[in-house]
Amino acid sequence: MHKICLTLPTNRPCAATISAVGEEAAYAAEQFGVEVHLLILDSSDEPTFAVHAKAAAALPDLPGVTVHHLDETRQRTFLREVIHRSHTPEPDTLLDLMLPDAVSYGACTNRAFLLATALGCTSVHRRDSDSAYQLHNGEPVFPIHHELLSLGKRAADAIPGVTHNTLDPVHAEKPVALVGSSFVGELSVDIGEIRALDPALHYEVVGLWAPTGASEAERRDLVDESFTGAGTEPFTADRSVLDLPDIWRVDMCNLGLDHEVYERVPLPPATDTIGSDYFLLHVVRDATLPGVVHNRNIVNYYTPERRTGPGFTAYQLRFAKFLLSMLYLYPVYSDMEEALGDLLDEEHHVRADVILDSVRRSTGTDRAENHRRLDVLDRSYRKLGGKYAEFAEHLAPRRERLLDEAQADAESFARLIEAWGPLVEAARVTGVPAGRSGAVDGPHGYR
Repeated sequence: MHKICLTLPTNRPCAATISAVGEEAAYAAEQFGVEVHLLILDSSDEPTFAVHAKAAAALPDLPGVTVHHLDETRQRTFLREVIHRSHTPEPDTLLDLMLPDAVSYGACTNRAFLLATALGCTSVHRRDSDSAYQLHNGEPVFPIHHELLSLGKRAADAIPGVTHNTLDPVHAEKPVALVGSSFVGELSVDIGEIRALDPALHYEVVGLWAPTGASEAERRDLVDESFTGAGTEPFTADRSVLDLPDIWRVDMCNLGLDHEVYERVPLPPATDTIGSDYFLLHVVRDATLPGVVHNRNIVNYYTPERRTGPGFTAYQLRFAKFLLSMLYLYPVYSDMEEALGDLLDEEHHVRADVILDSVRRSTGTDRAENHRRLDVLDRSYRKLGGKYAEFAEHLAPRRERLLDEAQADAESFARLIEAWGPLVEAARVTGVPAGRSGAVDGPHGYR
């Protein structure tokens, strides 16, 4: 039976989301006849984990659905075994990149990739803890419907499952590597208050995301598109487009990836940096792999802790580090855009060596642009006043450290890409610690 991994990484209370994603897993098994491994990667504190465990245990015991609820101890056990079997150098460094002490959106998804490989799954479908499903005629609208209609199929064979096909026939023999959609509701990055307080400053701050040398028109377009998702329009009927994917219409809370992508290139393991999990969207698009973008948008909402006190400071720091990470990611994006189909080998597999060379070169990028970004943030946040001015005071003494961390994150990404192939092969023969029962799931192979 075809196996898939539906994963929910979390570090915050989300019992209702666990129940909802459990319903999506049941839908996938019942409607598509797949074996669903529902993988909850839980970094929450012990009381929250206990609540999540009850929610996971309350999910119906259905044929075709297996629940794995793993705390960080079980995740670390798995990773240690994989790293040991991979025979890669610097095992402690690799473990830190895969399971750091700090928040890492890329690292948590990389763990899902390796665990999915260990479970014999051919795709990973990611959801987020601060999101929910839209309802249509009282029923939840599950994105996995479109993901399973197309993901992994030869593009020519996926045409009957979409409502619109605009793919150049030259790509028809390639596999559908990505199926995704976006979100409705609040901005994906919590900067709406800045826009409300001072639209001009919002433009200046978000415009820091633009690459060095971008024109004012390009910067304006970027700001207008940034973090808005699909707006607020509710779902009424399915629409899906087969083409080289428009990654501006895809969010990581609403994404399915084929194993042929994530088993070759990992995500950047940067810590305390939002957006570090979007790299593979660029890989798929620039490698000219087909994708399906649909309109089963997920509902995005904010958890309260990111707007006050330490939560506000932590979140704004992640946003600042995101802006700094662009100094090292944009050169890689440019290299991939220029390479296009050369990113694929004859069998349509992503060439990790090409990407690795580019990431290594990017680590030597001059820091002048990042100094400017921090200057603009400091000036803008002080002008906003209140908690934003307080955050500027928090940021000021950390400038040099943040500049160093941004470069170190790029260097760590290169290290992980280099080790990724052996880690994936080791994962294929490594058991997954049980989450709901006392047994250990043995290794599985999908070939």
